[in-house]
Formats: sequence, structure tokens, C-alpha cells
Amino acid sequence: MRRLAGMKLDNIALGLVVAMAGLWLILMAIGVIAASPVSWIIAIPILVLVYLIVRVIQQRLSNAEDDYYDKNIKD
Repeated sequence: MRRLAGMKLDNIALGLVVAMAGLWLILMAIGVIAASPVSWIIAIPILVLVYLIVRVIQQRLSNAEDDYYDKNIKD
């Protein structure tokens, strides 16, 4: 809970938007699969897209070099 107290409101809002978008994509994939058995052709690219979005966000959050330039370098 201490980590959440130090976060800015815009970071919290962005996290909520990303979480809701991810949930929406997952539910959409489940709905497509439930609609017909052949729908795996559509669901697989959706699941790959969700995976790629999660990986990009993880890499950005764990990159210390990007954090340094965001905090110390002005355009």
C-alpha cells in the first residue's frame, strides 16, 4: 500500500485504463471463441496483441534509462 501512496494520479488513471482495455480484449477473445469453434483463427491474433501490449508496458516500467531521460533531460 505504501507504493500506491507515492504514485501520481495520472499514473493510477493510466494503469486503470490499461487494465480495463486488457480485460476488454480478453473478454472479447472469450466471446469470439464461444461464438464458434472456428473462431480460434480470430482469437489467436487478439491474444497475441494482448501479450505484446503487456510486454511493452513491462519493458517500459522496468527501463531505468528511459526514467532517467524522462526526469533529467528537457526537450
